[in-house]
Amino acid sequence: MVEIGKRNMLAIVREAPPGLYLDGKELGEILLPRRYFPKNADPRARLDVFIYFDSEDRLVATTEHPRAAVGDFACLKVVGINRDVGAFLDWGLPKDLMLPFREQLRPLRIGEDVVVAIYIDPRSERIVASMRLQRHLSRNWPAFSNGQPVSLLISGETHLGYTAIVENTHLGLLYRDTVAVPIHIGQALKGFIRAIRPAGQIDLSLDQSGYKRVVPLKQQILQALEAKRGRLDFDDSTPAETIRQKFGVSKKAFKQALGALYKARRIQFSNPGIVLVHKSSP
Repeated sequence: MVEIGKRNMLAIVREAPPGLYLDGKELGEILLPRRYFPKNADPRARLDVFIYFDSEDRLVATTEHPRAAVGDFACLKVVGINRDVGAFLDWGLPKDLMLPFREQLRPLRIGEDVVVAIYIDPRSERIVASMRLQRHLSRNWPAFSNGQPVSLLISGETHLGYTAIVENTHLGLLYRDTVAVPIHIGQALKGFIRAIRPAGQIDLSLDQSGYKRVVPLKQQILQALEAKRGRLDFDDSTPAETIRQKFGVSKKAFKQALGALYKARRIQFSNPGIVLVHKSSP
């Protein structure tokens, strides 16, 4: 089955002046315009193409990769507004993606970024975007485990913290008091499952919890010390944002790792900074 708004492997049917016609199965032949011809294409080959509607609402194929596909959540820039139909978003293809007025939660401005879900509108059968994210989230119980690393897309802000799309399927929450560095809506980053609540809500963290985060961080600090000839200008007084930029963890996690290394007599504090204590020879 050929899926509109996604990548497909399609066989070449024939070549014509406009380009290659591909076998779209139940959708009929689909044109791959000549400018997207792969070099030295084998007429018997199957091509990896993205299927969407062009400016004349015809199904076409492209070898280009859009920033997101049907079924995805993404942060896209508003590049145009039509007073009759809605806004248009840049998703990396010649024809911009439409965000209808009925799918907007507030007035938009050209140049701003918005987090949207991409889907096929059952009314028009066209690929469109929606700011109504809840409608497009999975309703299945979240099949994540505590401590699992996950991809996050920051989707909103509440008085508790930041909501985030987890692995393109569920909504989770980063509590404000656990976020040590500035983050913004639309930001994509890596995080961890902190807990799954009894009702299925997902608590998130930007760091692994407990001992699981301290052990690899200890090794990371030791490697950094060795690379800098045994001394680093980092200690428990270093600003949280600087620690995040260097080690990708919160200041709390960094201090825990320093404490574990000091207790194991692998580092000393040099005020400021830390120095590596080499193990004594037996």
